[in-house]
Amino acid sequence: MTRPDFFIVGAPRCGTTALYDFLQQHPGVFMPYRKEPHYFGADIPQRHPFLDMQAYLRLFEPAGPGQRAGEATVWYLYSASAAEQIREFNPEARIIIMLRRPVEMMYSLHGLFLFTTWEDIVDFEAAVAAEPDRRAGRRLPPNTWWRQALQYTWLADYAPHVERYRALFGTEQVKVVVYDDFRADAAGVVRSVLEFLDLDPGFVPRTGVVNRARTARSMALQRRLFAPRFQAMLGQAPPRLAHIVWRTLMRLNIRYRQRPPLDPGVDAALTQRLEPAVRRLEGVIGRELPAWRSPRGAH
Repeated sequence: MTRPDFFIVGAPRCGTTALYDFLQQHPGVFMPYRKEPHYFGADIPQRHPFLDMQAYLRLFEPAGPGQRAGEATVWYLYSASAAEQIREFNPEARIIIMLRRPVEMMYSLHGLFLFTTWEDIVDFEAAVAAEPDRRAGRRLPPNTWWRQALQYTWLADYAPHVERYRALFGTEQVKVVVYDDFRADAAGVVRSVLEFLDLDPGFVPRTGVVNRARTARSMALQRRLFAPRFQAMLGQAPPRLAHIVWRTLMRLNIRYRQRPPLDPGVDAALTQRLEPAVRRLEGVIGRELPAWRSPRGAH
């Protein structure tokens, strides 16, 4: 059976869905219909439908002869075990990590979690302030599937997770993509990723906005759709059918709407708080990121 040999492992809200979409268009690439299979990472709760090895490999059965197979699951980046499990699965695997200015990632992820009902504190600053309580198991939304995902500032400290993958796979097998570059020149970044994967870089995908900010038409319906009980029921269906049903329900309840800009004061305070994390990352990847060390309005 075809086995994936490249993995987009994170981070969330950093362009992984767009890259997944663009790479799917390449004739030499196969990526399954289901983004985020959540197969690796024993320390992260699995998501419905649960996959054993056989079911996971079945996702890649449609790959054509000569196609390079890959998948994208953003929470692999934060798992303490996923990197080692991927290496055991395929020691030659190529790893792609996409990173965004930490405060922007956090704010965007908070908006997504409000949409998925994994977050119930509407005010972003208050949600960040609730991290200590949530770390202790308090003030957790009913539909939260992994409490660590609500530790926004922990998620924004990228350096330890990048170091984990580099230590296991080596720098030659790990590519870090900075979201600023992707936003400025998506086609150029895709070309560099194709070169990293030893694929024809001359292919030019159809690019555009993917995974836009959104809210639910009905939050009552949304809470039911993301409730563990409904997720478990949906997980009893064949995976492909469950995926189609899920995507259809999501489409019917989505309203695309741009979030208001982040409050400049909150941006400035969090940027200052996270500057040491950015400095650590700069040392790990060997690149200065001055725009990440100043509030958005300052550059």
